Amino acid sequence: MTAVLDKPEAPAAAPVRRRRKRPTAGAVIVYTAAIALAVVWLLPLLWALSTSLKTETEASLGQDIHWIPRDWSLEGYRTLFERGDHLVWMVNSTVVSSIVTVLTLTLCVLAAYGFSRFDFPGKKIVFAVIIAGLMVPGEALIVPLFDIVNALNLSNTYWGLALPQTVPPVMVFILKRFFDAVPRDYEEAAKIDGAGHLRVLWSVILPLSGPILAAVGIFTFIGSWNNFLWPLLVATDPSMMTLPVGLGVVTGGYGLLYAQNMAAAILGALPLLIVFLVFQKQIVKGVAGVGLK
Repeated sequence: MTAVLDKPEAPAAAPVRRRRKRPTAGAVIVYTAAIALAVVWLLPLLWALSTSLKTETEASLGQDIHWIPRDWSLEGYRTLFERGDHLVWMVNSTVVSSIVTVLTLTLCVLAAYGFSRFDFPGKKIVFAVIIAGLMVPGEALIVPLFDIVNALNLSNTYWGLALPQTVPPVMVFILKRFFDAVPRDYEEAAKIDGAGHLRVLWSVILPLSGPILAAVGIFTFIGSWNNFLWPLLVATDPSMMTLPVGLGVVTGGYGLLYAQNMAAAILGALPLLIVFLVFQKQIVKGVAGVGLK
């Protein structure tokens, strides 16, 4: 009986270590500039947060500037909630911004899909008129829009605040550009199965357009939330004011209450910050997908 000698096993290959690339001078400059801009952007926010946590007496001392409060206080926040106006303004801003976002997404998606997929007489002329709307400042339309809202008795209503802010031309352009890049093979397959245009839009185009829809929706919501001029003209009743208008009324009616005003600004910016952090990935994907800078 012969003994079978085992062949010696080959030594395991040593793992290949990848050398880390040294950052180039250009990358260092870019990152340094980005960090510097982030710090510059954060400084006013940190100052507002610090001021909101001071007493009104401490916040009013203009000669003694310091970042960390000596007497930590929630007086500004407590005063806002006790008066109750701030909560009403936040609800109004939320309702108006939600209406504007839903209507803008619905109408702009339908318009962009029509321009992207249909050929009809005067298509180029109509689309050129929409693009020309990008060059018209919003302030130039305030007087005719105000006359229309008054004629329809929509002053001091959610619809009067929301409708003039819907369907911005830039959103139609962005969505059309994205729809143009969607392959038509998916639509043709759906049409072979008997799907109509609305079914194709709902079941094929929209599922592929999630990031751009999220980006458009968030930008629209933020723009409506921060809008000041139009709600200032339409909402004359304090119970219908939005948050930016209400903050202006607080400043004018109660004097320069620094701690209280900073507390109101922090509470007003908090919903936008939460929305941006939650949908940050969708915003980046949507902007990258449409090729915007």
